Parts: sequence; structure tokens; C-alpha cells
Amino acid sequence: MKILLLGKNGQVGWELQRSLAPLGELIALDRNTVNGLSGDLSDLEALRATIRQIKPDVIVNAAAYNAVDKAESEPELAHLLNSEAIQVMAEEARGLGAWLIHYSTDYVFSGQGQSPWRETDAPAPLNSYGVSKLAGERAIQASGCKYLIFRTSWVYSVRGQNFARTMLRLAKERETLNVIADQIGAPTGADLIADVTALALHRIIDQPELSGLYHLAAGGEVSWHDYARDVIGFARTAGEELAVSTLNPIDTTAYPAPARRPLNSRLNTQKLRDTFSLHLPDWQSGVIRMLREVLNK
Repeated sequence: MKILLLGKNGQVGWELQRSLAPLGELIALDRNTVNGLSGDLSDLEALRATIRQIKPDVIVNAAAYNAVDKAESEPELAHLLNSEAIQVMAEEARGLGAWLIHYSTDYVFSGQGQSPWRETDAPAPLNSYGVSKLAGERAIQASGCKYLIFRTSWVYSVRGQNFARTMLRLAKERETLNVIADQIGAPTGADLIADVTALALHRIIDQPELSGLYHLAAGGEVSWHDYARDVIGFARTAGEELAVSTLNPIDTTAYPAPARRPLNSRLNTQKLRDTFSLHLPDWQSGVIRMLREVLNK
């Protein structure tokens, strides 16, 4: 099996290089052109030519435009990378008879209510980023290709910056931190996403009827404020010297940003767990593992 991975240096892409390697010949690309192969989603013709040259059995797209606030001022670029490029992948996948695996987001929903979102719930994105990601989903679904779309949320990894790292840095610098308490979700490790992807890919090759849209997130739920509290508590228990003494919960309205954020980022993962016989661990287990690596404890 020949697998083309796009976005190899992102949080999820980096972990996918590990999880997909045992499944077949893995060709992993980023935005740079190497040996005439390009993973640059902004160059649609080069992307199309690359897919036709490689002729993969599976395209795994971990590349995206993820600058949520910036998308409000450059929606055309967000649409190009998150929708038009995805349409190219889907068209080429159908032509090759290949699978397309793609990652989307809870931002396709309105963020209202308290119930975890199901795959069948009506999308209603709040911002340009969400609009562009929904357009990418629909391009895949309309293409007629075999696909897996995984909607996920609150993604983090040991590699690069993430919310926990930011809280640790600020906790060393400031005595008081204000953290949003009315947005609820489940921190989901890029390693978990990559491992589930590999397991699902192994299954779908022989069971094409499993093609479809799935929600993928760690178990449980938490606010950003309580997430920060747990991170700081773990660091303190691990012996880190922290300056912070007060962690104030604030509402989203107290922290204005160019893009509106969903208050409810909960995802119902029952379909994924039942279809692939999966257990998705609670978010705390992945976060603790990540923190141990970050703190070298």
C-alpha cells in the first residue's frame, strides 16, 4: 500500500509519520517541493500533479489553514487551503480509486447548547475558519471518492506550542491568570488521532462500507479554566517553581477576538467507537503523558 501524507510537520502530521509507517510505503510531504513533489496546498496544479505522479492508494491530509483569527481577514486563503485544495485531493482520489483521509473540526457547528455534537447534527459555523472547513468536508462528500473525515477538537501535541505549554510559561511569569471558563471541550492528543487513523485505515481497506464522517476526540470534558488548573497543579506537584497564585475564571466575552469561538466543543464519538471497536481514553491520561514529556518528569 502506498500512502501519501500531506502536512507532515504539523502536530497531527508529525505523529502520523510514526503511526502510518508500518502500514506501507509512506511518502510524507510538507509545503516545500522535493524531487518535483509538492505538498503546497496553495498551488493546486502542483498538488494535482504530485498526486498523479505518486498514484497513492491512500491520501492522508493533515495540512490545513488553522489560523482561526487571521481567517477573518483572509477568508479567501482559508477557503483555498481548506476547501479548494481538498476538492483537488478528492477528485484525484476518486480518479485513482484511492482513499482520502481528512481532518475537520467542531468549528463547523454553532457551539451552542450542552449536548455533544453528533455527525448528523446540522452545521452552522461561527467564523470564516469554520466555514472553510465545512466547505472542505462537503467537497469530499460530493466527489464520490472513498473517504474518512475525522472531526476533532482542542488538538495538542508535545511538538510545538499548545495551551498547556502556554499556561506553564505564564504560570512562571505571573501571579494571576485569567482563563476562559465557559468554553467546554476535550483536549485531544495528536498521537491519539494518529493511532486511531492507522487503526481505521487498516480496517477500511477490506471494509469500504465504513467510508464516512466520524467524530474523534478524547473522552470526558473540561473548560479551558479547569484544564489550566489541572496543568498547573500537575506542574506544581512535579516540583516546578511557579509564580501563579490566582487562577480567575472569565467568560469568553471578556476576551474579545476577531473570530467568534464555540462555547460547546463537545463531540459525540459513539459512532467511531462502535464502528471500529475503539476505546477512547479520557483526556487527562493524554495530557498527563504530554506534561511528563514537556517537564521531563
